[in-house]
Amino acid sequence: MSDVDPAALASHAARHRGHAFADRLLAGAPYPLGATWDGLGVNFAVFSAHAEKIELCLFDTAGRKELARFALPECTDEVWHGYLPGAQPGLRYGYRAYGTYHPKHGMRFNPHKLLVDPYARQLSGPVHWSDSLFGYRRQSNRVDLSMDRRDSAPAVPKSIVTADAFDWSLDRKPNVPWTDTVIYEAHVRGISMLRDDVRPPERGTFAALGQPAFIDHLKRLGVTTLELLPIHAFVNDRFLLARGLRNYWGYNTLSFFAPETSYLSGGDTNELRVAVRRLHAAGIEVVLDVVYNHTCEADELGPTLSWRGLDNANYYRLVEGDERHQVNDTGCGNTINAAHPRVLQMIMDSLRHWATSYNIDGFRFDLGTTLGRETHGFDPGAGFFDAVRQDPVLNRLKLISEPWDIGPGGYQVGQHPPGWAEWNDRFRDGVRRYWRGDEGQRPDIASRITGSAEMFNHGHRRPWATINFVAAHDGFTLADVVAYAHKHNESNGEDNRDGHNENCSHNWGVEGPTDDPEIAAVRARVARAMLAMPFISLGTPMLLAGDEFGRTQLGNNNAYCQDNAISWIDWRGAHRPANVALTQYVAHLARLRREHYLLREPRFLYGDREILPGVRDIEWFNADGQPPTAEQWQAPGEQILVCRRAGRLRAPESQTADADDHDGLDVLLIVLNARRDAVTLTIPAPAFEWDVLLDSAEPSGMRSVAGRSEALGDSGEAHASPESHMSHASDTLPHAGDAPYTTRATPAAIVASIRIEAQSVVMLRARDPQRARAARHAAQTAAPHDLRPHDLAHAHDASPYGASEDRARVPEPAEDADALAGHGACVSAPDAPA
Repeated sequence: MSDVDPAALASHAARHRGHAFADRLLAGAPYPLGATWDGLGVNFAVFSAHAEKIELCLFDTAGRKELARFALPECTDEVWHGYLPGAQPGLRYGYRAYGTYHPKHGMRFNPHKLLVDPYARQLSGPVHWSDSLFGYRRQSNRVDLSMDRRDSAPAVPKSIVTADAFDWSLDRKPNVPWTDTVIYEAHVRGISMLRDDVRPPERGTFAALGQPAFIDHLKRLGVTTLELLPIHAFVNDRFLLARGLRNYWGYNTLSFFAPETSYLSGGDTNELRVAVRRLHAAGIEVVLDVVYNHTCEADELGPTLSWRGLDNANYYRLVEGDERHQVNDTGCGNTINAAHPRVLQMIMDSLRHWATSYNIDGFRFDLGTTLGRETHGFDPGAGFFDAVRQDPVLNRLKLISEPWDIGPGGYQVGQHPPGWAEWNDRFRDGVRRYWRGDEGQRPDIASRITGSAEMFNHGHRRPWATINFVAAHDGFTLADVVAYAHKHNESNGEDNRDGHNENCSHNWGVEGPTDDPEIAAVRARVARAMLAMPFISLGTPMLLAGDEFGRTQLGNNNAYCQDNAISWIDWRGAHRPANVALTQYVAHLARLRREHYLLREPRFLYGDREILPGVRDIEWFNADGQPPTAEQWQAPGEQILVCRRAGRLRAPESQTADADDHDGLDVLLIVLNARRDAVTLTIPAPAFEWDVLLDSAEPSGMRSVAGRSEALGDSGEAHASPESHMSHASDTLPHAGDAPYTTRATPAAIVASIRIEAQSVVMLRARDPQRARAARHAAQTAAPHDLRPHDLAHAHDASPYGASEDRARVPEPAEDADALAGHGACVSAPDAPA
């Protein structure tokens, strides 16, 4: 059966150079789902288990006039399908679904509502808000139990038939190893709305992503991976538009397959493909933030735009025993039913579409816990994770989860399956608290900089699984972390009730902007210290766009609705001298990470490998150069952390290489001083000559004046004793909650001291540790260590080493690293071996 307007069809054919489609549908095929052009016509296929009939509605090129309506003639395996001969790419269409309207049982079929194809690969434009979009009469006393019979077609964007044809033959994916990855989180509009070097029509669009100036900026920063906030077609909430606001972030999906139409400067989806190809040519990956946990249809009182009208009871999770209501584990009104095979298929097909049609390099999953929640709770072996693991396209990509939601057992940081990385909010909050000066933070910050092993070291996972960040789109920018003690979200129109109240932030004397040079200096110093943390820590660093030059949101920690200067990146401000220096500082941090394999090492560290005599893979010290006692480690007032790392200078060339091969060693000393005054650090023995690679107290991050060198004896007086034994940290793992134990000490050692400024990070590198090792080898004492099995068996998250699972069984991966280059200021012990 069909309802065709012959005159409208003739007019359509005339406008499309004689290409007219048939006046009836053939049976077609149930697969692939969506609208598929084969050169002769288009196959339409849509899933609905409970529909009694589904109609295909065709529209003119403006999407205003309905040209024809056909009932899909076949239903196979709950997929309704039909084939329209002569149909061409560019055809506008939508669906109407017939069935039971019984909201109490979860059935919400209403054929008066035009529905977006869940597999539509392009949409004609935005939703135009109208009461006709709702399946019920909003003014009725029966609310959603009533039925609205107005046609919603004028307000609904039309699905568009596409023919994906793009030349990827010369594209080469960067395939950046996780250990080398530096992520830059950005928003398509925010990146370019205030860029003067981008043509006005292209500002805020995909076209601007491929601009040489932006790509050059990423390259100079050392970014390897651009992570974009959601680009799926989304809906601006009605209540926001009424306030003059927009759903800026885009976590309100209308189509899992179509790019957001407002991000297309010319209406051509190839704009995104061109941008991806240009970024790939520069060695930069593209990762998409995707939202498969909920949709724009909100709760049971939301609009009927697509999934709700097609099969509400299957696409969404409904409250058991009260199917009128939606499960709301997401805080957005509804929850996608990823446990249903067809819904899971839709998610997988969507991911594969972006990975193959747009050559996307990975995905960050919003509220990833939701996708892994089974009937019994979160399960790392859930159907979604299993499907991704088995998919030959997807399991090779970067997979990142936001590992929480508001549902039961929603906080699942560190609990995702192997192969996944996860946002680590404990890193964010721990770094902020430490540099705010909170007491008792030393054990926690030690865990954060060593890969949060207590959470991530299981199932042979690697340190890169923790995404380490100090700021992200959701919350304060870094500049606001050091300028505001409280959120200021009044411009969101919710009386400052929205957004998190606890931001682990501090204003250092004045709330918001200040002309006080002392406060400004403290803020800048603390911000540089915080910026250094993701780059010097085991894990994957992520930088929020604009933090490299002090972008502010004026204290707004929930700018999801601010599509304006609050959220846009002010590139003109980036050219101010202080901001230029900060950008260069970030580039310096990325370069240090790139040049030092120790900072990217793909294994968790426990101090159980001796790399050089007296030097283990990781050790901890106090400011006096001695290992801390258990009491000192837990002391609330201790705000100085000294960590020595030792290991390979470069990544091994093969997985069979000796993990402790001494050809090309690196020894780094990392000092964190969260105190508000400077300290003199006694550099732990054994003696080396040291280069200062990083000093965050300096705007450039590079110290220009050498530190003071001396040898300290028992009394603290300077003397030289080249033959002295070297005291070193733990020969055993610490007992739960304890600091590393020292099993032997010596009366004197050749050491050096260096001034560490207040609220700063300093990193030193030992010069030529191999030669120093050879010179000391004969004098090295081989006394047996006091090993205690109890200590080896009971280390956990209170220890600076974390859990010990898998530490001896994980092979070294084969990864390349850049050659070590560059020297900082020299800090030398006068009697160190030449």
